Amino acid sequence: MKNMGNMMKQMQKMQKQMAKAQEELKEKTVEATAGGGMVTVVASGDKRILDVTISEDVVDPDDVEMLQDLILAATNEALKKVDELVEQDMGKFTKGMNIPGMF
Repeated sequence: MKNMGNMMKQMQKMQKQMAKAQEELKEKTVEATAGGGMVTVVASGDKRILDVTISEDVVDPDDVEMLQDLILAATNEALKKVDELVEQDMGKFTKGMNIPGMF
């Protein structure tokens, strides 16, 4: 029973650490670009898009599809980087524990 009590204390401590890490992720940002820097997207660690910057050179009223593709590419890359950031920060809590869908 003593081991069970210690395990519960460790789990509670880990939960607090995970909650703190999740809060810290909200403050972190990642940046991704597309089209050689023509479109830049900044996202937070909790997958909120914070900023989109579009170079005037890429704005062509006759080719809106290209601009849309660049925005999509930069946004998807930013979200991919957030996933990598989350895995890096939160993965330390699940290292060695094969829990599907955890992070």
